[in-house]
Amino acid sequence: MTAGMAAIAGRIGQIEERMTALAASVSGPAAASGVMGTAMTGASAPGGASAVAAASGTADFATVLAEADLTSATGVDALIEAASARPATGADLVAQARTYLGVPYVLGGTTTAGLDCSGLVQRSLGALGVDMPRVARDQMTQGTEVASLAEAVPGDLLVFGGGSHIGIYVGGGRMIDAPKPGDVVRQRDVYETPTTIRRVLGTGSTDTTATAATSAAAALEQALATSAAHRSALTLRLGDAA
Repeated sequence: MTAGMAAIAGRIGQIEERMTALAASVSGPAAASGVMGTAMTGASAPGGASAVAAASGTADFATVLAEADLTSATGVDALIEAASARPATGADLVAQARTYLGVPYVLGGTTTAGLDCSGLVQRSLGALGVDMPRVARDQMTQGTEVASLAEAVPGDLLVFGGGSHIGIYVGGGRMIDAPKPGDVVRQRDVYETPTTIRRVLGTGSTDTTATAATSAAAALEQALATSAAHRSALTLRLGDAA
């Protein structure tokens, strides 16, 4: 009996760690720190199913949260899976592209052993769950057009030479691309006016998005507090059983 309760307590600890990481993904490290602090003290916070529904963009997460049994491994796993459905943003694309800095240019390359310009774009977006055509001339038809570089935001795709080259804008007149044979994936200045600029991901910078992320963190905070309460009760029972 004692071993069984210890296993449950350990599982709740794992759940708290995963949910804290999830909170960081929706609203940043500061919010994650606050969430864990609340979990440790057992305090509850406002939030709930409707708040998380706003963050996820669907009612699915709201339903999962409302029905989740935080003492059940499957219930919490479903909650975490639903919350992880936050749409990727342009900032996510830039972060992903930066993981390939220094990879050698290889014509036709699509792996970490070597990438060409369109291979970098396809692989970076693919890691975020976004399907893209293989070559730049097809990639330049995806998403929506941005009027000028002045209106571009991090994560927009910059197409040059009528589709002969493509890069990922990082802001401040800079981009990440795989330039040419003998070079590597690197960050550099935008060297000429793009033929077209395409936006394939949201910016994640609107007031609505920020509010939704805050609401999601609040709902996760409440769930974590409940989890901490369960673990405290189990700890007391383990002490009594010892």
